[in-house]
Amino acid sequence: MLGRAPRHRWTAFTAVAMTGALALSACGGNGSKGNNDKSQVEVFSWWTGPGEADGLAAMKADFEKKNPGTKFVNAAIAGGSGTQAQAVLASRLQNRKPPDSFQGHAGAELLDYIKAGQIEPLDSFYDQNNLKSVYPQQLLQQISYKGHIYSVPVNIHRSNMLWYNPKILKDAGISDAPKSIPEFIADLKAVKQKTKNVPLSLGAQWTADHLLENVLLGDLGTDAYNALWKPGADWSSPAMTKALNDYAEIIKYTTVEAASTDWQGAAKAVVDGKAAFNIMGDWAYGYFVNPAPNGLAKKLDTDFKYAPTPGTDGTYLWLSDSFTLPKGAPHRAGALAWLKEVSSREGQDLFNPKKGSVPARKDADKSLYSTGYLKYAFEQWNNPATKLAGSFWHGVNASKKQHTDIDTAVGLFLQSKDVGKLQSQLVAAAKNSGQ
Repeated sequence: MLGRAPRHRWTAFTAVAMTGALALSACGGNGSKGNNDKSQVEVFSWWTGPGEADGLAAMKADFEKKNPGTKFVNAAIAGGSGTQAQAVLASRLQNRKPPDSFQGHAGAELLDYIKAGQIEPLDSFYDQNNLKSVYPQQLLQQISYKGHIYSVPVNIHRSNMLWYNPKILKDAGISDAPKSIPEFIADLKAVKQKTKNVPLSLGAQWTADHLLENVLLGDLGTDAYNALWKPGADWSSPAMTKALNDYAEIIKYTTVEAASTDWQGAAKAVVDGKAAFNIMGDWAYGYFVNPAPNGLAKKLDTDFKYAPTPGTDGTYLWLSDSFTLPKGAPHRAGALAWLKEVSSREGQDLFNPKKGSVPARKDADKSLYSTGYLKYAFEQWNNPATKLAGSFWHGVNASKKQHTDIDTAVGLFLQSKDVGKLQSQLVAAAKNSGQ
């Protein structure tokens, strides 16, 4: 999958890995016996929505079959992108009451946990289970800190996907999905003028952050977008100003009641014929096509279509869900058994078709990803010509501090609509990122 030579390094994280002052002992995860209780495992995640919950249930069933004496405790916290779950997790870790394993986005998002000594390195786990040969080397590099691996990826998602209703586009006189940001703005205007539908559905505030990263990638291009996450990055350029003005224009065509729903409601508006467009990660696909009651049982090409977000064709704006081993896990042996499930070919092939993602392993059963969007995603991810960019909102290349500062800036902008203030706050967030 990611076996090709890395073309777009996750510079911010690797720079910290090379120069960080933290003297974190590597013996904790490899030499410490810890608690070898396997009576149960408490797995903490934010997988409660359709598709993702189904995928977790499938892995749980396989885990329980392989580990009949271990009770699986699902400690999932609802909330798209993990915003609520991470707040609860931070409190638990601070109070030294960790779950046995918790979900995190592979990349810079885990750096704070590593620096605080809250998760164990997993080098021995990888060696004992021969994982370094089945995970792509680029991915292993990007989830490592000071030469040690701290998480077990279960999947690869694509953040830059545009979902649209073909009937609404036809009613608005639009023949195909927009291929650039200017085309997108023109299409949003056409939907507003010619139909009674919402041009662009939006959900809770984090979906506005998700929209921002897509507009930045679409306007700036892959190289300039990736450069934003390097030390000394310039967020004050005229190109950035233009991109933020485009973002402000796009926001004008979104739902007024956006804050009242999460991503599922915003995505559902498209397949229900209420909204023309929705920009969301490819987890939306599992939600659309999975059977009821957890899915919507909708039909591709009839109820919805998909395309890369405007201006991003040929680039994979990627993220990866992964699981960790917290220090002081009450049921450490149970946690290691869960990590083995997460890292297994069987577990990943059970989970990803339901979630709408592709496996992190290189040896997946390709027949499970041979139709619809999954076929497209699998081929795109494995295409050597595909460019890579890391999702800042979903943890790949922004520190937790910068992530929070960007979210604050976006929240203030949604109230004020002041592009100048938004840009100055983003400049400050980059300078104070701690990377």
